[in-house]
Amino acid sequence: MLRQNDAGKISFYVAKKDMEETIAKLEFDSDDKWGGEIELEDGSKFFIDPMPRPKLPLTLRAKRVDE
Repeated sequence: MLRQNDAGKISFYVAKKDMEETIAKLEFDSDDKWGGEIELEDGSKFFIDPMPRPKLPLTLRAKRVDE
């Protein structure tokens, strides 16, 4: 799940691991192409299929990127 936190940053929550981190980097961050590889503040990397910028909160499927 993605949602905007009180500081205006995007939080990334994984329910199965009860993990919540802030997104540090997005591969694509424009209105027409948003997502791709994301890096969380703890260094974890995930991939979200690129899409037009979504309205938050949003539940979606993300794949863990192996290092």
